[in-house]
Amino acid sequence: MSVLEFLFVPTILFLTLVAPIWLVMHYRSIKHSSRSLNQQELQVIEEMLVDLDKLADRIDALESILEHDHPNWRKQRAGGRETERETE
Repeated sequence: MSVLEFLFVPTILFLTLVAPIWLVMHYRSIKHSSRSLNQQELQVIEEMLVDLDKLADRIDALESILEHDHPNWRKQRAGGRETERETE
């Protein structure tokens, strides 16, 4: 029995069973590691969250001003949307 005949079966088993699983696991781990955010991306997200909080505070302030000046502005605005939809 030659060395080639001796290695034939293990080589076929490796190529049909081990190699595909190995490749799938390898690329899955690369994909998983690339999903994490780097430091610069995290900083940008934090800045966006701060800006979002500021905008939410501004909206609350504007709504309170509108509520003070025009107490029924929400109902009037909702009614205007309904009439616009009916005309379309």
